[in-house]
Amino acid sequence: MTFIKKAKLASEARHARGVAALTKAEATRGYLLPYHRMLCAHDPDLMAAYDSYYYELTLVERSFSYFEREVVWLVLLAAAREAYGDIHMPRAEESGMNRAQIHDCMALAGVAEAFPAMEFSTSWSKWIVVDEIELRYGRMVELARGELPAEIAEIALLVGHAARGSRAGMRFHLKRAFDMGATAAKIAEGVSYVILPKGGPALVAACDVWAELAAEGVCPAPWHVR
Repeated sequence: MTFIKKAKLASEARHARGVAALTKAEATRGYLLPYHRMLCAHDPDLMAAYDSYYYELTLVERSFSYFEREVVWLVLLAAAREAYGDIHMPRAEESGMNRAQIHDCMALAGVAEAFPAMEFSTSWSKWIVVDEIELRYGRMVELARGELPAEIAEIALLVGHAARGSRAGMRFHLKRAFDMGATAAKIAEGVSYVILPKGGPALVAACDVWAELAAEGVCPAPWHVR
């Protein structure tokens, strides 16, 4: 069944649920956005369900350490141009990230922007060699990551490229991340974050790229169930 009916709430009951959902959302996040207020006013049950999803996606420990989680979020939010993501700045500091490392995250997001131009240049194959372009891009990544551990920098760049819709960039960093010892669980956690700033289609595309690379035998598969 694709259209499930539910009992209608009286206006007083809906208001009470809305107030409760709004209070919980603010306590969970430490902030409120306009759509939180809208959903609490008109569909508090949906807001409550979404709040539970947000809690599991972004706050509960999964595979990353707190520090690793915030590295990925900072790179993702800068790559996605998500202005409302500044809540992750104090979270990054709380995770133990220093100001130099926060700037390193911004540098990684910036380096990701260079990849599409460099990847495009390989179409001039008479003069441009793919291996040489990848070598130079890798040097840029190494310089940009500064004090950040190499493995989490690779995962963060993978997620940043997913946000920008760069399939070639994702392929490049997926292979490098796995080569450095990243687990499929950590890759999956990072990729799952894409849904918040960029939506479902970006997450679908990211999973497709991962499955494609796995089918080529380059890395572990993103799933083992059908």
